[in-house]
Amino acid sequence: MSSNETRMDALREAVTAAGRRIAPTWPLDQLIAVNPWWELRDKPLPAVASRLAALGQVNCLMPRSWYRARWQREIRFEHLAAALAETGLPLDEKQLLAWLDGEDQLAHWHNFSDQVDGTRDLERQVSWHDEIVHQVSQFCASVFSGDTPLPAVADTGLYREWLDAVRNDRGIEIMMGERGLHRQFEALPDDEDALFQAAAEAFELGPELAEDYFHALLLEVNGWASWVAYLRWQANLAGGEDDRMPALIAIRLAWELVLWRHHGEQHAETAAIVRRQWRQQFDRLPGLLRQHRDAQRPAWVWQRAAEFAFQGSLHDSLLAPVPAAAPAERPSLQAVFCIDVRSEVYRRALEAQDPSIQTLGFAGFFGLPIAYAPAGSAYERPQLPGLLPSALTAVEAGDEAAVEARSRGFNSRARWEAFGKKAPAAFGFVEAAGIGYALRLLRESFVGGAPAHPVNEHCTHGARFELRQDGRALDAAAQAGLVAGVLGAMTLTRNFAPVVLLAGHGSSTRNNPHFAGLDCGACCGQTGEVNVRVLAQVLNDADVRAHLASDHGIPIPADTRFVPTLHDTTTDELRFFEALPETDAPLADWIAAASAATRRERATALGVSPARSDSDIPARSRDWSQVRPEWGLAGNACFIVAPRSRSRHLNLGGRSFLHDYDRHADAEAGYPVLELIMTAPMVVTHWINMQYNASVTDPTRYGSGNKVLHNVVGGNLGVFEGNGGDLRIGLPLQSVHDGEDWVHAPLRLSVYLDAPAEAIAAIAEKHEVVRQLIDNEWLYLFRIDDEAGEIQRLHRGRWSVAGSSATSAAA
Repeated sequence: MSSNETRMDALREAVTAAGRRIAPTWPLDQLIAVNPWWELRDKPLPAVASRLAALGQVNCLMPRSWYRARWQREIRFEHLAAALAETGLPLDEKQLLAWLDGEDQLAHWHNFSDQVDGTRDLERQVSWHDEIVHQVSQFCASVFSGDTPLPAVADTGLYREWLDAVRNDRGIEIMMGERGLHRQFEALPDDEDALFQAAAEAFELGPELAEDYFHALLLEVNGWASWVAYLRWQANLAGGEDDRMPALIAIRLAWELVLWRHHGEQHAETAAIVRRQWRQQFDRLPGLLRQHRDAQRPAWVWQRAAEFAFQGSLHDSLLAPVPAAAPAERPSLQAVFCIDVRSEVYRRALEAQDPSIQTLGFAGFFGLPIAYAPAGSAYERPQLPGLLPSALTAVEAGDEAAVEARSRGFNSRARWEAFGKKAPAAFGFVEAAGIGYALRLLRESFVGGAPAHPVNEHCTHGARFELRQDGRALDAAAQAGLVAGVLGAMTLTRNFAPVVLLAGHGSSTRNNPHFAGLDCGACCGQTGEVNVRVLAQVLNDADVRAHLASDHGIPIPADTRFVPTLHDTTTDELRFFEALPETDAPLADWIAAASAATRRERATALGVSPARSDSDIPARSRDWSQVRPEWGLAGNACFIVAPRSRSRHLNLGGRSFLHDYDRHADAEAGYPVLELIMTAPMVVTHWINMQYNASVTDPTRYGSGNKVLHNVVGGNLGVFEGNGGDLRIGLPLQSVHDGEDWVHAPLRLSVYLDAPAEAIAAIAEKHEVVRQLIDNEWLYLFRIDDEAGEIQRLHRGRWSVAGSSATSAAA
């Protein structure tokens, strides 16, 4: 192999590696929270933060003013001292306090387009940076929207498709006022490999630093890079391949080469200087990375101190004596909720109604690895975490006439909506339907309307479901095997109440493209309606119950009824899909009182008077001008995996994910439930936590901006803020900011497991992803040690008492 071929192979590897640094973003109708730095988890978070800051001016930490505002209010000397001791940095408290009033003036990486922008009068001219982002973004929007058949793009390749588009766009030259620019697009190579080779030769680009450079290019179009990463993720889940990231890098690199050549021809007097200054960056890059790492060290001490402040008070609460429980009796009501932090408030309110009420926390997809197929449609959608592929399909059953009617309804609505959104028909559509829409506009503006949700439109009230695997229906024995695992993981295998509520959750908002982000992340951004209805149907089936008793040792009393319901997190109402059974207990009264108490607790944070919460909070869900109908999962900070008895007496303020877990029952089989929790719900909660954190620390790149300015792209791909710029990912500003201050404190997730040290350490060692999250400080993993009366932390294979330097080797 020639040296040139070796060099090109190394360059291709750098392209692939740079693309692998980008995490996916899900479409609006399946919007789930994602750690935007997920693909960098094999590196310590502080190292990732300094690299991102150097390459793309990314903020993984809050500004000094945020820590200053919390000094002596939340963060105290003991927290700062503990953080210093843990990090081992050669700093003292005086230096850290002085840092709060300082200011960083660090250099950062410049792509060549940025370097050229330094020679332009940006007060009168559009910057190359803005024009490039706009052009690439508009191209991606046209290619990836639902109206463009992707196979056509796949045939020619994304880069070649862009090349054809840009060569036919003379407006760029006019907009930028640069004559001759168009010739440079014509001169570009026709394929990606030739483009990479031409750029490497022109820039004297070595493969050893190319990965960072390509990553810097992707950070300028990070939203679309994240969408391409989603396509790659979905293809991998299905066992296929779809990696267009090299093509996206090629597109952005082609712009660099165009400017390199054009600037050299049109501005010969300054081109040599600009080129030399830009090339010198490659020699300075290792030093630049060190500068950012060193500059961020005090900030990480303050960040750790803020986390110590939160953890310290929680540790005290978890180690306090648990109130004595009454002798075990049959509960009058059991209610299983999602582990979502919003459920914590409702569970506490429901339990307060009567000591005989028992609530449990479980993953919101209720352990069902299903996709949902509505009757009368070929459409399927996932109802499980985005980490997983579906193994079963829940097919909505119905008689032939009903299915045909539903099919006609779907087709009619699809044609009407498509007609109204097609560009050629848009003006005629408005002329023809404008009066009707004007009346609707007036009604909705002054009266309001019922909150809309796709699930409500698709699911048939009272319909039954058939579970299928590879097209074949599961028999009662197979269904029993499925739900036996669910009940075991739920810690609900005995002492069943007469009524067991299966409470999925969803939201109810208007005029909100990000509605799915308020729904159940474990259901892939859908509500949990399908999952709880399917599970209740299976658990209420007599044949399934017979197999549960005989095959799995789980006898369910004949008088126990599983009732599917949906917790509306916007209004804090429970929506029932079948009537509550009659019992001696006042179930309806308890539920109504719990809903009212939950609304009162949440009212103040929403700017609503608690006295008017029963009327004003539901009204907000119907108001299509309301940009803050609920706070979602803002404030999330910890995940407690333990019996509910350990936290039932605590007010966790809606900041904790809660998963019920019985280590004694799990020990018999070798801790499979603990392994499942650490590899699935713990990862999902980490994703949620990091998306909220990133949307606060860097709302420009990892938040989706102002809701008022949103325009939906490609039907459901995402949003633009205004009419252009990059595809915006993450949370809207109004989801994490109340207009005056942030409502989410960006603290890394603290996970607390009530489980043996040996079992936890073994699972962490077995699963690389779990070990990376723990050892690289993306989250904190603690265990509650009742015998020693302490909280212990696992980090890099060793246990230490939380808050001290005493360590012992993990068993």
